[in-house]
Amino acid sequence: MLRFKNLGSGSTGNATVVEGRSGSQVRRLLIDCGLGIRQLQARLAQAQLQVEDLDALFITHEHSDHIGCTQTLALRFRIPVWMSEGTYAALGAPDLDGLLRVAHDMEAIDIGAFEARPFTVPHDAREPLQLRCSDGAAHLGVLTDLGHASSHVLQQLQGCHALMIEANHDPDMLAASRYPPFLKRRVGGLYGHLANTATAEILRAVQHDGLQRVVAAHLSAQNNLPALARQSLAAALGWADEEIQVASPTEGTQWFDVSP
Repeated sequence: MLRFKNLGSGSTGNATVVEGRSGSQVRRLLIDCGLGIRQLQARLAQAQLQVEDLDALFITHEHSDHIGCTQTLALRFRIPVWMSEGTYAALGAPDLDGLLRVAHDMEAIDIGAFEARPFTVPHDAREPLQLRCSDGAAHLGVLTDLGHASSHVLQQLQGCHALMIEANHDPDMLAASRYPPFLKRRVGGLYGHLANTATAEILRAVQHDGLQRVVAAHLSAQNNLPALARQSLAAALGWADEEIQVASPTEGTQWFDVSP
């Protein structure tokens, strides 16, 4: 059994719990840790969890809204931390007291009740990785922070039963925003963030009969609206708008089961 819950998604901080169950074994992975430690503990409590319930951390890249309290959390609670060599170097090679685990593209990480398989993505970070999680039957794709979908990215999302995927901005809202030109170019560029339209194209490319859940994540507070993201993604899939869930920056999402 596989399920997931986002604890918060956006420029103010990102964190998602993936939980796998196999018999009496329960294992939990926290993907990104972009919140302060008190805020993280509060949001875990809302999910009926505490930090001690986490078995590992996975950091997708070095940007502050994904790093947050990682070092403090890992050292205080002795939690292994997976990240790429590039991410670790970009962070200045912090002392993790033996808790660092180096992640590589397409090398599966055994969490116990499920596995997490990292894959590289095009984003303006040192060596960013996103994840596909599976218990052998159910498959979840987690894809935030990328400027476009390479063929490698699309390959890793094939056959997923649930997707949490970036829908960062509406192109017209970004163009009309007060962002300076350099920032508009960065956000809308090939190594920035996905527009709703780009996310919709990804969904068209990976849609299959077993895809049951799509969560739009990392929406810009200034350059997108949940209704616009839902409309664009739902239209791509032929779904009703309300079938698309949106991860809140302050509340995340409810728990979602992933099943084949």
